[in-house]
Parts: sequence; C-alpha cells; structure tokens
Amino acid sequence: MTSTASSTDTRQDQAPHDQRPSWLQRLRRFGYPAGPATAGEVRDRLVPPYAEPSPRLWLVLGVPPALAERITRWSGWLGPLLVTLMAGAMRFWNLGGPKAVIFDETYYAKDAWALVHRGFEVNWDKNANDLVLQSGGHLTIPTDAAYVVHPPVGKYVIGLGELIFGFDPFGWRFMTALLGTLSVLLLCRIGRRIFRSTFLGCLAGALMAVDGLHFVMSRTSLLDGVLMFFVLAAFGCLVVDRDRSRARLAAALPADADGRIRPDAHTADTFRLGWRPWRWAAGLMLGLAFGTKWNGLYILAAFCVLALLWDVGARKVAGARHPYAAVLKYDTGITFLATVPVAIAVYLASWTGWILSPADGSGGYFRNWAATDGKGGHWTFLPDWLRSLWHYEHEVYEFHVGLSSPHTYQSNPWSWLVLGRPVSYFYESPSPGADGCPADAGQKCAREVLALGTPLLWWAACFAILYVLWRWLFRRDWRAGAIACGIAAGYLPWFMYQERTIFFFYAIVFVPFLCLAVAMLIGALVGPPGSTDTRRVIGATGAGVLVLLIAWNFIYFWPLYTGTAIPIDNWRSRMWLDTWV
Repeated sequence: MTSTASSTDTRQDQAPHDQRPSWLQRLRRFGYPAGPATAGEVRDRLVPPYAEPSPRLWLVLGVPPALAERITRWSGWLGPLLVTLMAGAMRFWNLGGPKAVIFDETYYAKDAWALVHRGFEVNWDKNANDLVLQSGGHLTIPTDAAYVVHPPVGKYVIGLGELIFGFDPFGWRFMTALLGTLSVLLLCRIGRRIFRSTFLGCLAGALMAVDGLHFVMSRTSLLDGVLMFFVLAAFGCLVVDRDRSRARLAAALPADADGRIRPDAHTADTFRLGWRPWRWAAGLMLGLAFGTKWNGLYILAAFCVLALLWDVGARKVAGARHPYAAVLKYDTGITFLATVPVAIAVYLASWTGWILSPADGSGGYFRNWAATDGKGGHWTFLPDWLRSLWHYEHEVYEFHVGLSSPHTYQSNPWSWLVLGRPVSYFYESPSPGADGCPADAGQKCAREVLALGTPLLWWAACFAILYVLWRWLFRRDWRAGAIACGIAAGYLPWFMYQERTIFFFYAIVFVPFLCLAVAMLIGALVGPPGSTDTRRVIGATGAGVLVLLIAWNFIYFWPLYTGTAIPIDNWRSRMWLDTWV
C-alpha cells in the first residue's frame, strides 16, 4: 500500500510540529498552527516526494525482476495511459450512433461547420438536420448570419473534427470524444501529482472514465465538454507551476553544514519566482475556456485566487515573516499578467473570423452595427469592429440573464449532486426486430441517450465533498482546498441564476474535481500511514467494494448512455427516481 501512503498526509503548506505535549498536538486537527518548520523538513514540505511503488506485485505474478523494475519505474505514465486507453475505447466505440442530430447538436454541429467555412454562424433551413444526414453533409452553407449566444472556441474545436472526418455524427463528435479521452489522462497525471500517488491518480481518472455524465458528454458535440477540458488543463498547469516554483524557492534557501535546507526569512520574503511559463500556459487554457462559454470567467477568478494562496503557503513554509506582503509585491503582478490579459487576448483572437468578415451587412451578425445603428457617441475613436463586438456581447449578456423559457429537462442546481433531473438527449421506441430491439421483446423497446452521472459515484461524491471540506478547514490540507475550489468555481455560480433555464449537464465542468474528491476519500478509507494491518485490510476491502460497485453501476446504465435498444421493462427498471423520466 505504499502508493497510498501520501493520500492522507498532513498539511503541506505548514511546517510539521515539533515535540510538544500531546494535547497541543491534538489541537492540529482543529486547524491550529503547528509551529515553525524544522531545518531538515523544509524541502520535503515545499516539494513532497512521490510514494515509491513496489515491484512486489509484478514479481508475484511471475514477471522477471528486470522487467518488473522497469514497469515499476515507468508506472507513473504506464498506469495513466492504460486507464486512458480504456476510456478512449469506450468513448470511440460506435461514436457515430445514434445516427441522428441529438439535443443541442442541432445548434453546435451546424454552427461549427459554418464557422470553419465562413468565419461566422449562419441561419439554416428548418429541415437542415434531415438534409445533413441524408446527403452525408454535402449541402450548401447559407449566407444569412445568425444570432448566437456563445463564443466561438468550442465550435471551432467541434468544426476541426468535421473538417477531418466529414459533416456527419462521427465527425462532429470526434473532437469531444478525443478531449474527453485526453481529460482522463490529464486527471490521472494531476491526481498523481497532487496526491503523490500513482494509484490514487489512476483511480481518479478511472472514476471519471466510468462516470455516465462525462461519458455521454464525450460522445455528444456540446460545448460543455470542451469547456471542462480547458478548465482541467488550466488546473493542471497551475499544479505543475506550484511544484516548479516551490522547487525553485527550496533551491534558493540556505543549507546548513549537514546539507539540510533551512528556512530563511529574507529569502522567503524577497525571492522572485521568475516568469513561470506554466502559469502563462494556464492563462492560455483559461482564455480558451472563457472563449468556449462565459462561465469560464468565474473559474478564471477562482483559479487566480487559488494560485496566489499557494504562493502564500510556499513562502510561509520557507520562513517568510510577511508572506502576504511578499506575494502582493512579487507574485500578484505576474499572476495577473499571465492570466487576465492573456485570457482576454485569446478571447478576442477567437473572434477573428467574425472580425474579418465583411462589415457591409453580408458578414457576421452585428458586424456592421458600428457603421449603422452605432454611429456617434463617445467611443467612436475605437475601431468599428471592436465597438460592434462590444454591442454584440452586451446583447448576449442581456439574453443570458433574462433566459427563463421553461424546458422539460431544466433543473435547479440544488438537485445536481443527487442527480435530481438528468437530461434526455435522444429517445426512440423501436418495434421488435427494428433498430436493435430484440425480435422476441414482445413489446416496443426504449432507446435513449440520457445525460446521467453514474449514480453511486455521484452519491459517494456527496460524502467525499464533506470529507474534503473537513480536511481543508480542520487539517489545512492544500489538496482538499484545491479540489474544493474546483468544485465551487464550476458549481456555486449557478446558484445566482436559479430563475434561469439551466441544465444538469452544466455540472460536467466540475466532474473531474468530484472524482478527485472521491479518490481522496478512498485513500482515507484505505488508511493513513502507520495503520495496522487489520485497519488496512478492512479499509482496502471497503474501498475495493465501493470502486467495484461504481463500475458495476456504470455497466448497468450503459444502454442509457449509448442509445442501445432495451425492452421497455428493462428501461423502467433503470428509472430509479421518478424525476428521471
């Protein structure tokens, strides 16, 4: 169990306590400071070592020692790649089915095709969906500009798959399936880095691989899956930046005669961490997220605050007397430059096709506004394209805040974590012997694609969130705080728009962080370092049973995730809650 040894490690942003009476030590569980760092432990607090995997399992399986050693050494990549291979095989299997335009693919698949050919969205005929499917995508693109309410990045991503594989269901779902698969790899590596455990990292990725919502969103050309990928990539960049910057800070600290790194107030208060390329990469990813859907702005703000708090923690461990002042002076400026201006620049660049379209009324929607209705005023010194784009964005904002048209599958965010109201993307009732319905079914079948999270995973995540919050508030565990930040940034903003028409599938943005939370809880179930063998056996058994039940639950709902025809009674048996119908 060496791979899980760091899963419940003590706080990494505070120094370990010195020898004190036990009642003082027990106060740590309630969040009281633990005292100054000792000399020999500062580097390990700044840059914790990874748990060393053991080759014992491979030796027991009869693998030659040299090969077992090599497999163990490369397990940090082999494990995540195997999990990713499994996730990719599931997501690309029969990706073109159902051969239909399902749910909001009716908007984004066609908008993507217009964007990559014309540079702006257009109005399609009412029967365009049928024409696309019947003609194999060979139809003339209209020229009349359409009013759309989401930025272009996600649609360009979908359009890339269409350019490569054609204007058909496989083509417009290819990129979301690819990004969904790659997001599993990202989560494995991110989990490994924050937990310092390959096992827990791969577990987090495997949990997301068998989450029904993530699976369905990876096989549907909607924007939210693309948004999730960019948000997770940004988080991963910030985690790498955290490790790299703390390693630089540790290298700058003085060493004593025995070579041990010592905390130093002057160094910790004045050291400059440089330009930090991974933080700029995070800014790029956040800009792409913002350019996919506007709720990326909330995540941008939350991640900036998180990154600065990580810097405060690093300087505290290094011995800074005034860590907040040091971060304000040396880190805040570069963090702002690497994120906010970069995100805005990426967002503006994503509108290049619209900007370069004609301003004579034949280009993108509102492209000619500055030259017509927008004449005069105090901002005429700005370029016409910028004033027209600003007007367009203002109109979109008014649309979003006022959207209250009722929808059959809308839901309140209070119900999301318990899967109160999933979204049906596709439903048919084939007769026996047709569209996969068994000939001996005796009655019509149900064929549905339901955006429903794997129930046991999500319900376990409710308890995992409580554990993460406890771990963050009372143990000052930075990993728990990071996971809680990711969940809060993707979830809490929707509570401000409870009167709006919103849907459960928006929750895909924080699914990776739910999986990290469950993985952290499972690591705690297995047992902290120093646990007795009995405690480990009981904990590992309980954790294993939970993981197997989650995997079984995903398999059980597989027909509802893939549009597989099943007898209507079998479909009814899977409607665990009345609100799922």
